[in-house]
Amino acid sequence: MLFLRFAIATDHYVIDATHVVEVLPWLALKRLPAAPAWVAGAFSYRGESVPVIDLTWLATGAGAPARRSTRLVLVHYPAPGPDARRLGVLVERATDTLRADAAAFQASGVELPHGRYLGPVLDTEDGLVQWVRVEQLLSDEARAMLFDAAHDALAEVPEASS
Repeated sequence: MLFLRFAIATDHYVIDATHVVEVLPWLALKRLPAAPAWVAGAFSYRGESVPVIDLTWLATGAGAPARRSTRLVLVHYPAPGPDARRLGVLVERATDTLRADAAAFQASGVELPHGRYLGPVLDTEDGLVQWVRVEQLLSDEARAMLFDAAHDALAEVPEASS
């Protein structure tokens, strides 16, 4: 199975590559007033309003640093298929992939009710890598807020080049 590998601070994470639509450089976003701090904003992707979350902020309470390796990962949410929406996820150092057997990942041993998107871990030569479950990134309330707010708030937004 192929994964997109990235970091949050000094820890390593992966997203199942089948969820990934495209990996974009960090680009200008339309801010969504009064949204939670982990909501980075929204942008227009091929005419579609796409909300963006900052996974570093969601996980640590501090935003993703402005580095050349910080990326906006466009994912199918909640999963690839006809009912999927697009969601932008800001991540750090998304510059590599990892090929691993999904069955090799093991439970971390810690239950995280506020981090339900943090899945099992894999022991690699670089240390533990944790699987981020895209389908678990948003609560029902967050999903309604982001997808409804992104459509309503976009008037004139930067267009991603494709």
